[in-house]
Amino acid sequence: MTLRFSDRQLKWLLFLLPLAAFLLNLGGMPLFDVDEGAFSEATREMFERHDFLSTWLNGAPRFDKPILVYWFQAIFVALIGVNEWAFRLPSVISAALWAWATAMFVWPRVGRNGAIFAATIVTTSLGVLIIGRAATADSLLNVLIALALFDSWRHLESGQRAPLLRSYVWIGLGVLTKGPIALLVPGATTLIYCLTARRFSDWLRSVFDWRGWLILLAITVPWYAAALAIHGQAFIDGFILKHNVERFSGSMEGHSGSIFYYVAIVPALLLPWLTWLLRSVRDIRSDFSDPLRRFLWIWSLFVIAFFSLSGTKLPHYALYGCTPLFALIALNIDKLGTATRSVRLAVLPAILLLCIFVGLPSLLEDALQRGWVKDAYYQLQLGRVSELKLLGYHVIVLLCFAISLQSLFTLHSEAWKRSAIAASVCALAVVAAVGPLTSELLQGPVKRAGIAARQYAGEPMVLWNFHAPSFSVYREGVTPTVQAEAGQIALTRVDRLPKDRKIEELFREGGVILLRVKE
Repeated sequence: MTLRFSDRQLKWLLFLLPLAAFLLNLGGMPLFDVDEGAFSEATREMFERHDFLSTWLNGAPRFDKPILVYWFQAIFVALIGVNEWAFRLPSVISAALWAWATAMFVWPRVGRNGAIFAATIVTTSLGVLIIGRAATADSLLNVLIALALFDSWRHLESGQRAPLLRSYVWIGLGVLTKGPIALLVPGATTLIYCLTARRFSDWLRSVFDWRGWLILLAITVPWYAAALAIHGQAFIDGFILKHNVERFSGSMEGHSGSIFYYVAIVPALLLPWLTWLLRSVRDIRSDFSDPLRRFLWIWSLFVIAFFSLSGTKLPHYALYGCTPLFALIALNIDKLGTATRSVRLAVLPAILLLCIFVGLPSLLEDALQRGWVKDAYYQLQLGRVSELKLLGYHVIVLLCFAISLQSLFTLHSEAWKRSAIAASVCALAVVAAVGPLTSELLQGPVKRAGIAARQYAGEPMVLWNFHAPSFSVYREGVTPTVQAEAGQIALTRVDRLPKDRKIEELFREGGVILLRVKE
């Protein structure tokens, strides 16, 4: 018997099923440093300082991002306590809304199957799967940019004012999440589209709508004014100049790359949907004759071009331009059909990715033996892979691999359905096996060091030559990053421990050591 849902039921399912997928094993991985640890500790310190207007990290002002995601994290911390679930839930809900919004945009254009396909693509794409479960601002910003541009198109398509005013709401919330980029992407995308469509006057009317600006200013001005009043020039220097202007004009924290950096990153973020992406790219010239498809391509290409020119390059920046690619792939739902060769090509990236997952522990051991990992700290962290009990890992990954093969050889349905099955089990392998393994190797010792440090509460404690803000989250205390002095307890990396200092070792695992400085 085939289940048949009403349109209303399906709309709920297109939110609830992605939500369930992102919730799966959410607390099964320690917080990753640097970003997850930094966001989470800044939120935790809000409660310690009783200050919910400013963000601080280990006792120093943190001007990296505006306030909205910290407020959302704080709500869940207040409800369920200091844990990975509380810090990650805002991103999970945002990612589920991201999938739902894309599905709702696609549905009127290619029907129910297209909406299901769109939600599946968003939920199972590697980039969204990672950022949608991370305690950072990026999942929230992505859904707000997506909502803003989907409503911008609805306004351009219909001329109705309601979508336009909604887009101002989403942009305002985006500016409160991560700053000017939430204005730039919708503004530039709609401008370029309107220029190509000879509708510049329409763009001017929408951009200078006084009701929209009242909405945007009402959302953004109160907090920005408060931050400026509290911190003055330090806020301008830290947030506006350093984390916006300087981030674009130069490379921050070593995050640089060539101008072709995102040409490689975008396909990786869309795994295992690579075949579908290539199929869409093949139609790019003909797509520009269709207004909607041209709008989506302009959105994606602008983001890729803009961040390719930026001095600071990080993989998740490209996600701001991946939403239109998700929509384009879904719009091409019938392009691969049921031909055997097309189906095999569609499912192949998922199978190859699962092959890598099957061999990942052995690949890590081989990389260490061959000396490909140069950093002494990561040699010690990754070297623990041979000590872990990996039976559960192999059972999960091999089961997912078997299901993906079944979708290729035994099922008889359209390419999009088989691709959806293969991508879904690939996502399951990531959240149930690959993610826990990598987080345990990289962050497990830091988490356990933080828990061990709780028994020394009240003693002075510092981070010594080691930036690991998640340690402060797990020990539930502010930990300044300074040089350790006699009598202090310090967390550091084994490879950065000065040889001329006498210490008492309190905890050691992998490349992480918690110690008391004797002299």
